[in-house]
Amino acid sequence: MSTGLDFALPKAWSWAPLKFTTTFLNRGSAPEYVDEGPIRAVSQAANQLSGLDWTRTRFGAYDGDPRRQKGYLLHGDVLINSTGNGTLGRVGYFTEGPDEIPCVADSHVTVARADRQIADPRFMYYWLGSVPFYDYIYSVLVVGATNQIELNREGLAGAPIALPPLEEQRRIADFLDAETARIDRVIALRTAQLARLGEREGSWRSQLFRRSNSGKWARVKHLLRSKPRYGVLVPEFVEDGIPFIRVNDLSGLTSIDALSMIPRQLSEQYSRTVTEPGDVLLTVVGATIGKVALISADLAGANTARAIAVLRPKLKHSPSLLASWIGTAEFMEQARLATGSDTAQPTLGMEDLANFAIRWPTDDAEQRQMTEAAKEHHLDTVTVRAAFNGQIDLLAERRRALITAAVTGGITV
Repeated sequence: MSTGLDFALPKAWSWAPLKFTTTFLNRGSAPEYVDEGPIRAVSQAANQLSGLDWTRTRFGAYDGDPRRQKGYLLHGDVLINSTGNGTLGRVGYFTEGPDEIPCVADSHVTVARADRQIADPRFMYYWLGSVPFYDYIYSVLVVGATNQIELNREGLAGAPIALPPLEEQRRIADFLDAETARIDRVIALRTAQLARLGEREGSWRSQLFRRSNSGKWARVKHLLRSKPRYGVLVPEFVEDGIPFIRVNDLSGLTSIDALSMIPRQLSEQYSRTVTEPGDVLLTVVGATIGKVALISADLAGANTARAIAVLRPKLKHSPSLLASWIGTAEFMEQARLATGSDTAQPTLGMEDLANFAIRWPTDDAEQRQMTEAAKEHHLDTVTVRAAFNGQIDLLAERRRALITAAVTGGITV
C-alpha cells in the first residue's frame, strides 16, 4: 500500500491499513456525567503521555450492561485522542481501571482494539505513538481549524501501520516495555525533584517573611491601590485587538507579542483589569491556584482571563516582594481554607483574597533587602529548575527516538 511515509521497511515487514489490523476502531460514547455512577469515563484529559491519569476521569450514568456501551474498554485497547489542538494524537494504553468500576472511552477518544492474529496490541500502541505516525496525523488526517480540529475518521481507518512478523512485534514490544520503563523512572525522579524544588522555594520564602524585623501583620487589601479583580470571562479571539493573558501564559510571560488578542470593545468593558507596570497576576481557579507573574512596562496594556486576579500594589510596596509571598505556606494554607479542600473546581474569591493576612515589612530598607534576597534566591531556583527540565526534555526525546527506531526497523531488536 502507498503510505505517504518517507522510509522503507525491512524486507520481512509489511504495511497494512489500521482498520485491517483491528477488531474494533471507533470513538467512545458521550456519557451523562454524574458525581457517582456505574461507569468510569476516560477522556482526553485522562489520556496523558505519562499514562492514564485516573484522577482526571469522571463517572457516568448508565442503565444496563456496560459491556454493551460503545467505547467499553478491554485489556490491551489503544486510546487515541481525536479532537482539540494540543491534545489530538496523544496515545494511551489501557490495561485495567483503578477499581472494579467498568471503564469506557468518551466521544473524543478513539479506541483501537488490535486483531491479535495480526498485530500485538503493545506494538500497535508504540507504532501509533511514534514520530512518523504523529507527523502523519497532522499532515494528512487533521480536519477543522484552530481549537476545533479533529481526526478524520475514515482517514484514521486507512492510516498505515508497519507490521513485522507477529513474534518480532512481541519482541520489539518487550524491548520497548523495558527501555521506556527505565526512562520513565528517571523522568519520574526528576519530576519529583522539581516538586521538591518548588516546596523548598516556598519554605524559604515563608522564612523570609517570618524573620522580618519590622514585619507587621496586615490584610492584602491594605497593600493595594484598588480591590483585586477578575479578568474577562469568555473572550473572543481576533487577529488584531488587545493582548490577552491566559493562565498558561504566566509560566513564560516575557513578551506581549506572543499573546492572543481579544476585540478592543470587549477589553473596554473590562478596563479595570488592563495590566499596568507593577501589577501582580495570580491564578485563582483550580489546581493552578498560586501561579504568579509580574507585569513589566513591556507587558502593560493587556487584559487577563477570568481565572487570573490582578493585584495592584501601592507605590511604596514592592510588587516583586508581594509576588514572592504568593506560594508561601501561609498563602497556600489561606487559599485552601478559602476555597474548601473538597471542591471539584476550587475558586479563590476576590473578597477572601483581599482579606488574606500577610506579615509585611514596614521598614523601607528591610523591604528592599528582602526584595533583593528573594530575587537572588528565585534566580538560583530558576537555574536548577531549567537544568531539571532540560534533562526531562532530553529523556523524553530519547524515548520518542527509541520507539521510532524500534517500530520502523531502524534498530535490530
